[in-house]
Amino acid sequence: MKLITRLPLLVLLTVFSYSCSTDSIDENVDALSNSLIIPEAKTVEIQILELINNYRLNMGLNPLENMDLIKAQAYTHTEHMVIENEVSHDNFFERSNFLKANAGAKVVSENVAYGYTYAESVVDAWLKSESHRKNIEGDFTNFDVSAEQNNSGQWYYTNIFIKI
Repeated sequence: MKLITRLPLLVLLTVFSYSCSTDSIDENVDALSNSLIIPEAKTVEIQILELINNYRLNMGLNPLENMDLIKAQAYTHTEHMVIENEVSHDNFFERSNFLKANAGAKVVSENVAYGYTYAESVVDAWLKSESHRKNIEGDFTNFDVSAEQNNSGQWYYTNIFIKI
């Protein structure tokens, strides 16, 4: 069964498994992180995170911290876009609800992109777009990004921001 079709079931089981637990939130997050796909960060992803934080610092904003639960959600969505061969915000509310339930997010937003080869080019494109720039400059605490290539070598990106 593909990850995309299993993820809603995993989320449902996770919610029921932890909703009445007396364990600490940190222990629940650690256990949940172990059951999700959290790929090792690629160079382009690290560069994107650094470029966004450098931009935020230059604007007098707080830098954002990366988070494995966000990375897992970004990765799952980027894989979905690669499989569908289409850039989209499909199932955003599922990602948002997952991060609200499991990472303590109060606000969730995302930027997606397709076709950019370099970190600088995708971040520049987001900054030139008012709605994407608003996310980058937003009142958030954490973020992460996923960049995946399709069989033709085209890149897809998902960058998710949350406020805890």
